[in-house]
Amino acid sequence: MGLSIGEVAQRSGLSVHALRFYEREGLFANPVRRLSNGRRIYDEEDLEWLAICTKLRSSGMPLVVIRQYIELVRQGPGNEHERLELLRQHETHVETQIRELQDTLAVMRLKVRIYEDHIARGEADRLWNPSHPAAAQAGTQQECHPPEST
Repeated sequence: MGLSIGEVAQRSGLSVHALRFYEREGLFANPVRRLSNGRRIYDEEDLEWLAICTKLRSSGMPLVVIRQYIELVRQGPGNEHERLELLRQHETHVETQIRELQDTLAVMRLKVRIYEDHIARGEADRLWNPSHPAAAQAGTQQECHPPEST
């Protein structure tokens, strides 16, 4: 018989509101079926597609690109190279995001080390503090520009 919108929400982790949004935005690979009373009905294939679609969204793929990809899928065989190109472009985008996040993580780890070191030495007041009279001195430099030894 199929799955109700509530069952799909529970199994997919998406809210009912999000599922309706996906439908309105044309983000399902197949049109959402409806029963004679107007209730939406889904199948396992819809759940599989939602799993892919939510990963594409969470990785930053714009809705317009997801729609392009879906349209190509709906057209059927013969456009696999176009689909592949969309996926490759997004793969490159995700790899760039990962590198940027790794750089950000490295900065955060460094700042955590600096704070831990200052707190352990009882010198937390030497960390950057714009209202502290010594803000322009070594404490500022140490937080913004770590010593050569770190």
